[in-house]
Amino acid sequence: MSHFAVVNPATGETLAEYPTITADELDEAIAHASEAYETWSRKTSVAERAALIGRVAELHTERRDELAAIVVREMGKPLEQALGEVDFAAAIYQYYADNGAAFLADEPIELSDGSGSAFIRRSGLGVLLGIMPWNFPYYQVARFAGPNIVVGNTILLKHAPQCPESAAAIAQIFDDAEAELGAHDHVYVNIYADNDQAATVIADPRVQGVSVTGSERAGAAVAELAGRHLKKVVLELGGSDPFILLSTDDLDAAVNDAVNARLDNNGQSCNAAKRFIVIDGLYDAFAAKFTEVFTAAQPADPMAEGTVLGPLSSAAATERLEEQLGRAVSQGATVLASGTPSGNFFPPAVLADVTASMDAYREEFFGPVAALYRVGSEEEAVRLANDTPFGLGSYVYTTDPEQALRVADGIDAGMVWVNLVLGDAAELPFGGVKRSGSGREMGRFALEEFANKKLIRIA
Repeated sequence: MSHFAVVNPATGETLAEYPTITADELDEAIAHASEAYETWSRKTSVAERAALIGRVAELHTERRDELAAIVVREMGKPLEQALGEVDFAAAIYQYYADNGAAFLADEPIELSDGSGSAFIRRSGLGVLLGIMPWNFPYYQVARFAGPNIVVGNTILLKHAPQCPESAAAIAQIFDDAEAELGAHDHVYVNIYADNDQAATVIADPRVQGVSVTGSERAGAAVAELAGRHLKKVVLELGGSDPFILLSTDDLDAAVNDAVNARLDNNGQSCNAAKRFIVIDGLYDAFAAKFTEVFTAAQPADPMAEGTVLGPLSSAAATERLEEQLGRAVSQGATVLASGTPSGNFFPPAVLADVTASMDAYREEFFGPVAALYRVGSEEEAVRLANDTPFGLGSYVYTTDPEQALRVADGIDAGMVWVNLVLGDAAELPFGGVKRSGSGREMGRFALEEFANKKLIRIA
């Protein structure tokens, strides 16, 4: 089988294969992206680059149904969620098309001696490599490519091996938008490269930076290589986000939010709630209600209307999650609910009594497995929330506004959501701390990561 293939996780059928790029083709791709930077991106206005991204947004909307069907085939995302992902990607591109000029306007600096003037002017660095994951094939690309093209960079995009069809569809959108607007035709270049070839790209002097969204292992490998070649790197890695419930006026609503936060994208989301930390007085009722609602969402055909939980993305993902769950049970975790996987259809599972001596205490479960924890106080909840190598997102539910901010301040994470889940938006920065990565995507901060913030001082 080719390194890049579409294997429908619902059926196991190989639907298409795509050839890995050759060494000569890879060098040509880098050359094309470099030429596009030198002859178009760095010589055009922000308005022109924003117009290109605006058209990319429109084409996502125009091709919405086609794009959504592709990712259902590639990684089993339920159709309704796939449509939502395409819509979100379009919104991200449009956000940078609408706001790029304002965010990149010259920033004056007040001089202490009052003589002359000085300002910061932002511009692109050059060619960037994006290494993207399979779980959100359009959204992840949008939050990397959108802001960076508006800044003035050009993009080489290495997508996940199981997402070659969506990778081709995105590349076609950029090709069509470039042709329509008269832009250089290699501002965005798709490359079907393997890991060794990605290392070649990172080392190439024409490439100025790399952004990775993926596993902790992949991020560490890329960061090591990028550091060796003095390249800027942004890392968006894994997470084991806590959902802290301290008080509520509506336990049913809190439970539904908790379930939705765990099941989004078939439970395969880095910033999904995965550890549910509940104050002692609410724990028993929460555990009973959560288990009932969570397990009611049984895996089903991802193309069927109303499906909430589809198959896991691949046989490898299913085997990995099944092994993790089995190991947690063998080490003493209590199983409140579970089922038997059928193919890649993995029923929801709920664990309790997970202790620090177990692997499950610090591992990320990438699928519909939830772990429940009972705590006696706010302080214990925060300590438990922070007792993880990850620090991506977090969720706090409380009726006390002061407590909400106090807990938010105490949590070691890049994002805290108070009394809501699934609240991501194009204008909100995304990123984590600790082993969840470094740097920010989305919002105006995404425009800062790969920009030359050039000081211009005038006498």
